[in-house]
Amino acid sequence: MAKVRRPTQAGTFYQGNTESLRRQIENCFLHEFGPGKIPKVTKAGPRQVIGLVCPHAGYMFSGPVAAHAYYKLAVDGKPNVVVILGPNHMGYGSALAVMTEGLWRTPLGDVEVDGEIANRIVHESRIVDVDETAHRFEHSIEVQLPFLQYLFGSQFRIVPLCFLMQDLSSAKEVGQAVAKVLAGKDAVIIASSDMTHYEPQESAARKDRLALEAVEAMDEAKFFLTVEEHQISACGYGPIATLVSAAKFLNAKEAKLLCYKTSGNITGDYSSVVGYAAVCFTK
Repeated sequence: MAKVRRPTQAGTFYQGNTESLRRQIENCFLHEFGPGKIPKVTKAGPRQVIGLVCPHAGYMFSGPVAAHAYYKLAVDGKPNVVVILGPNHMGYGSALAVMTEGLWRTPLGDVEVDGEIANRIVHESRIVDVDETAHRFEHSIEVQLPFLQYLFGSQFRIVPLCFLMQDLSSAKEVGQAVAKVLAGKDAVIIASSDMTHYEPQESAARKDRLALEAVEAMDEAKFFLTVEEHQISACGYGPIATLVSAAKFLNAKEAKLLCYKTSGNITGDYSSVVGYAAVCFTK
C-alpha cells in the first residue's frame, strides 16, 4: 500500500467535497479578477511554460489570481511532472525537505509523487533531505494540487519540496539541481508564495511591485536584496528565487507578471492586506 498524504486544508482553504471544489475552481477562473473563462487543456500544447509563481491563500482570497497561472498552463498543454516548491510555515522537519514516495490526496483524487525525480534532486543538490514530516501540515504545496487536478486529473506526478531555510545560496543550489534533473523532461516548476502580509494596500502594492520587477528581470540576487531592503514579508521568497534560478538554467526567455491583486481587492478592506501574484516563465 502506498503512503497517503491526506489533505489538511480541505474544508478550510478550499471546499471539502468534490463537486463544490470543482465549482469553486470554476468560479476562480470566471471571477472578475480571474481570466474570465474556463480553460480548455490543449492536448498537444507547445509546452513553453517552464515555471509559475502561484499564491496559496484560501481560494476565496487568492484563487482568481492563481487561476491566471493555471489558465496559462492549460493552454500550454499538460506536463508529465510538476515540481512544487513551497515555504514551510509550520516549522516541522528538515530545512529543505522533499517526499520521494506516496500519494497526495485531495477531494479531487490522488496524485503520485515522482520518486525517481525527487531522489535525483536529493542526489544532485546534496542539501535537500527526504523528510515527510515537513509536509504533514503544510498548506503551501497542497493548495496548488486541486487546480492541477481540475486541469489534468491524476495524469501527472509531483515532486513536493518544502523550504524552512530560505537563503539565496540554498535557493541557487536547489534551483540548479532541479534544472539539471528536469533538463529534457516535460516538467513545470511551481513556486508557491503569497506576497506582502498585513500592510495597508498602498505600501503592500508598492513593495510587491519592486519585488516582482526583480522576478520579471529574472534576477534572484536583486529579488533577495529587494525583499531584505524593503522588509517584504513574502512567505515563499526562497521558492521564488529557486524558480528564477532554475528557469534561467532551463533557458527561460521571459518572466511575465500575469496578475497582481490583494485581499483588499476581494474584501474591500484595504487597511491590512495580503498580496497575491501570478507570474509565468516561458522558453
